[in-house]
Amino acid sequence: MRILLINPPRFNELIGKNPALVENHRGYNPPLGILSLAGYLQRHSEHQVEVLDAQPMELTYTELADYLRHTSPDVVGITAMTFTLIDVIRTVRLVKEFHPHTKVILGGPHVHIYPNETMALPGVDFLVQGEGEIAFLNMLDHLEDLDALEKVGGVVFKRGDEIINTGIAPATENLDELGLPARELVDVKKYTSLLGRDNVITTMFTSRGCPYRCTFCDRPYSPVISGFRYRSAKHVADEMEQCVEMGIHEAFIYDDTFTVKKDRVFELCDEIKKRKLKFRWDVRAHVNTVTPDMLKAMSDSGCDRIHYGVESGNDRMMKIIRKNCTVEKVKDAVQWTKDANMEVLAYFIMGQQSETREDIADSIRLAKELDPNYVHFTIFCPYPATEIYMQGLSEGIIKEDIWRNFARDPQPGFELPVWEENFTRQELRELLVKCYKEFYLRPGYIIKNIGRIRSAGEFKRKMKAGLSVLGMRPDDKLKPEDVKRTVRQVVPSASYEVHL
Repeated sequence: MRILLINPPRFNELIGKNPALVENHRGYNPPLGILSLAGYLQRHSEHQVEVLDAQPMELTYTELADYLRHTSPDVVGITAMTFTLIDVIRTVRLVKEFHPHTKVILGGPHVHIYPNETMALPGVDFLVQGEGEIAFLNMLDHLEDLDALEKVGGVVFKRGDEIINTGIAPATENLDELGLPARELVDVKKYTSLLGRDNVITTMFTSRGCPYRCTFCDRPYSPVISGFRYRSAKHVADEMEQCVEMGIHEAFIYDDTFTVKKDRVFELCDEIKKRKLKFRWDVRAHVNTVTPDMLKAMSDSGCDRIHYGVESGNDRMMKIIRKNCTVEKVKDAVQWTKDANMEVLAYFIMGQQSETREDIADSIRLAKELDPNYVHFTIFCPYPATEIYMQGLSEGIIKEDIWRNFARDPQPGFELPVWEENFTRQELRELLVKCYKEFYLRPGYIIKNIGRIRSAGEFKRKMKAGLSVLGMRPDDKLKPEDVKRTVRQVVPSASYEVHL
């Protein structure tokens, strides 16, 4: 069969928890989900696979329609995330307009949270729930036999008026068996980042799952995540080596917590050195999982930056959100990282449950004291399928199940929920601007970080972002679509963020 995998445009993406400067400077990461599907299909089937990433191609819907008009896929698979659901629906509509008999299959985090609501959307034929590589291929093998399809795990489809849901696809224990993403199916030169040293970057996942149980994250209660599983050091180094062969020399590793299994970290560092790979990488880590010797080994093997989810500036708030760390542990980890000659990016969330102005002031003070290379402040948004979202509903702080309502009827103009216990939405926006300006507009910070710039391209990207901080206002709006498409990413998505 001819399989077309689409990462849809994001013209109607839900926004609101970041300042406009972050949204306006976002770039594009490669769609690793569908690239991993494509790679698995190529290795284990005879299906012809094509990938269309509409975002870095900056396709309008008119251009997407023209593309679809000249294709003839048997199956179209589309990444469905809650934040891009409106664009997913528009893409499905276009597929069915030109190819009414083509089967449309949706996958991604949104579909296992709201399977019935998703199946009710016009044009959707099937869903894949959970880890999709193996389940998607099994579905393709039985697409015309609904009796057999009922025996395939991780599938949702309609039989008459009845929705058949076979549950969540079994998790893969040996991630090496899934192979590598098929990056050759996209133009790798279209993926860049402000934080990147090079003009071309990629992203990687070397593990799945997280052992921590933060209240704002969906991982602890996700039916998809089955413990912490990881790829072998050799397999990760194979991917890095493949990237180098493709002209990619830098990757952001998007594992929830890369440093959980310490011996694997050391094994990877040894493998990189043994192969003499000239490859730059950065990771997300929990402060409890790093040690000075580990960080030095990482730095010596090309790791350039560590992202830490600090989240708050005092121990009281860290305990409330079950961060399982203390301010002192944060200070130690950040100092060890600096001593290892690596950059630090610290994430803070503001407006969480019970948080006060004094707590947010503590966060600003801690950010300045830590003095990381970058800090990312974001307004807390209670996501679906998280403990805090259910708490908000039960306590009446969140008045209705707004995420389910949106899943049933996704319409433009939807506003992300915030935790309006001690702050209004406008007050949180004002505090967000205050946090960014107080941190980034310090003269000492500006002088120090200009000295770390290593290329003209990096200077241009950072100068553009710096000017945006200078002009920040609480009511800043995103730039028009034709301008928004040309700007680049300020910071990558935080490790704690639920990718909906």
